[in-house]
Amino acid sequence: MSDTEPTGRIVLVTGGSRGIGLACARRLADGGDRVAVTYNSSPPPDGLFGVRCDVTDAAQVDAAFAAVEEHFGGTVEVLVSNAGVTKDGLLLRMTEDDFASVLDANLTASYRVTKRAAKGMLKARRGRIILMSSVVGMLGQAGQSNYAASKAGLVGFARSLARELGSRSITVNVVAPGPVATDMTAALTDDQLAAITSVVPLARMAEPDEIAGVVSFLAGPDAAYITGAVIPVDGGLGMGH
Repeated sequence: MSDTEPTGRIVLVTGGSRGIGLACARRLADGGDRVAVTYNSSPPPDGLFGVRCDVTDAAQVDAAFAAVEEHFGGTVEVLVSNAGVTKDGLLLRMTEDDFASVLDANLTASYRVTKRAAKGMLKARRGRIILMSSVVGMLGQAGQSNYAASKAGLVGFARSLARELGSRSITVNVVAPGPVATDMTAALTDDQLAAITSVVPLARMAEPDEIAGVVSFLAGPDAAYITGAVIPVDGGLGMGH
């Protein structure tokens, strides 16, 4: 347990050391929550409690939750399942491992962390679970059949859990971002960026904090009666889905 007096809810953000995950962690911490993040290679900045965890390993997931519970002296009350990977490729060139490993990291890993978090939430009779999907999960994208399948799967997973856990005041929602300005997109050329933004009605990419704002809303009191929802934060790219 930390030396500070317990204040705020205990929050865990997977993949929270950079990009969207870090923005979510910072936004929730700024709101007074006690925030922990998981990471694989790069530890989070100072001020956030970090736990190294490969979310494709059930034992590591359990150990990460145990470390967070010990550090903060309680169970996770808000889970943001954000960790994910891509291994793009056209279908005929995509190996079975390319397909299976992306589903494992993006979809099955959300099952692992959600199942572990739900144990404490069910006992407490409250909780917020937020899963990070993508506009690609609804629209599809050539060369991303594995990624799109994993992100679409989160919707069915979340909506089933919303029905399963709702009577215990646990909400389960999905955020579906469009293109976001992160380290990954910073490496793209001007022509590549222009091609991406040309199909977005708002004609730009999102900032990570714009995704974090919606996550913070879903984790907050104003979203207490929202569950099983898919919230697009995509500049209009996926409207109608």
